[in-house]
Amino acid sequence: MPDILTHVLVGYCLATLLSLRDDRITPPYVTVAMLGTLLPDLTKIELLVPSMVVEQAIGLPFSWFAIHTPFGSLLAASVGALLVAPHHRRQVLALLLLGAFSHHALDAMLLNVTGSSYPLLWPLSTYHIPSPGLYLSSDRWPALLTGSLAAVMWTVKRAQNE
Repeated sequence: MPDILTHVLVGYCLATLLSLRDDRITPPYVTVAMLGTLLPDLTKIELLVPSMVVEQAIGLPFSWFAIHTPFGSLLAASVGALLVAPHHRRQVLALLLLGAFSHHALDAMLLNVTGSSYPLLWPLSTYHIPSPGLYLSSDRWPALLTGSLAAVMWTVKRAQNE
């Protein structure tokens, strides 16, 4: 769970930082960026609906893995942007992508046995980029660090509004 919290807090920090410079990024848009950080983890739907079940239903090879790539995030964010009013779509798409790509950036730094990340360039390439291996997804310190940064950002934003 510290992994999900870290992703959401990073989304909050990034969107709040942008809101300090751009008045159009209001609190609901900050929330959109926070939701965007969760888009790549939609792949966890496999826990409820295994790939094999979908594969049998449609009769074609299928994997939920594609959602946890930048291309899959672009698709998911595009669908998410279509769910809002037309005059909000561009900003919602941009903030969903900001959150999703911050998720990919953080996941690319995870420590794993192979020393490399997942194929970030899929479907263009299956190359696994080397990972700096900074932390495990179960580590608590990234959540504590981003929580502290989020508290600072909240204080700065509140002082700006007063």
